[in-house]
Amino acid sequence: MTTLEQQYRDEVIAQLKKQFNHNSVMAVPKIEKIVLNTSTGEAVKNPKLLNTAVDELTAIAGQKAVLTRARNAISNFKLREGMPLGARVTLRRERMWAFLERLIHLTIPQVRDFRGLSPKGFDGRGNYNMGLKEQIVFPEIDYDKVDKIRGLNITIVTSAKDDAQGRALLEALGFPFKK
Repeated sequence: MTTLEQQYRDEVIAQLKKQFNHNSVMAVPKIEKIVLNTSTGEAVKNPKLLNTAVDELTAIAGQKAVLTRARNAISNFKLREGMPLGARVTLRRERMWAFLERLIHLTIPQVRDFRGLSPKGFDGRGNYNMGLKEQIVFPEIDYDKVDKIRGLNITIVTSAKDDAQGRALLEALGFPFKK
């Protein structure tokens, strides 16, 4: 059990239960999963570029990433249905907590000109989306082996009923939001 998961069980549950007047511990919001996603437009011309994206995402997540494919054909982009476009990985349980701890304590502080996470990343149901412009901020990525700087989208899916509960959960876990 990671220290962040222990902190959630020991402190955050009681704090959120009191803050939102929940009768049961089961009503307190929790993090259900984290989805990491990367995509590149150059994969249309050269699908082999995705192999490095999959390898980097696998290193970041500690779990094998899968290719994502185009759902629709778009002739203006020379895109056919079923063409590989990106990679994604879904983290749950122990790997989710380990990734979250690394994200909060190691990765986010390494982002250049960081002034806090945008509170506008919530979707209305308590889930949070954030984007990183560079994958090299993760300590698992070897800077010398990076062929191209790629962006990365991180979605944190919670069981919160609204954005206020989702934000309170993430703030209690140590997410540095802008004031």
